[in-house]
Parts: sequence; structure tokens; C-alpha cells
Amino acid sequence: MSMDIRIYHNPRCSKSRQALALLQERGVEPDVVRYLENPLTAEALQTLLQQLDMGPRELLRTGEKIYKELNLREEGLSEQALINAIAEHPILMERPVLVSGNRAVIGRPPERVLELIDG
Repeated sequence: MSMDIRIYHNPRCSKSRQALALLQERGVEPDVVRYLENPLTAEALQTLLQQLDMGPRELLRTGEKIYKELNLREEGLSEQALINAIAEHPILMERPVLVSGNRAVIGRPPERVLELIDG
């Protein structure tokens, strides 16, 4: 199946591995971006958030140690401050994130990736 899908992937994450496997089982070979090694810029994150149709708080992994260290729970933080934090500390980004065209989904549960290829 010929589809242009990009997956922001962490190979140590079981959900990320499952999402990638689901795509491959359906004959889709996505562009795999290891975002911990190649972090997204703040500008790229802004675009990704538009594709996801969500704010930066929804993309944050609140259980990460750095989340607590940076006090990102503080409600007075601007969206740009949150985006900058994710850009500087990519471990904060929820995973996996899959993009096709102008649409994106967070692959939690992994079956959500099917929305990009079936929908």
C-alpha cells in the first residue's frame, strides 16, 4: 500500500513498536523519525499540534521526571513555553505520533493509527 505516513517513534516504547507493527502488517512502510535523536523544532511542533488539533498540554507526558523538574504543571505557562519545553526535552512528547498529509494522531492505543489508513 502506498501511503505517505511519518511516525515519530521511540523504539523503547511498546506502544510505539505496536503502532509501527500495525502499519507494517497492512503493508505501510512509514517514514520513521526517532524524535529523541532528531527532536522537532518549536516551529515543527506548532505545525504538528495543528495537525493533531490539540494544545501542547495534551501532547505532554506528565509522568516524566523532567515534567516535574520544570514545573510544567503550572497553569500560568504559555502555550509557547510548553512547546519550547517539548522542543528542548523531546522525552516530554507523547508517543507515537503519526502524520499523513495534514492529519495526525497519537497512537494510544496503537489501533488509532488505523484512522490514518482507513479513514
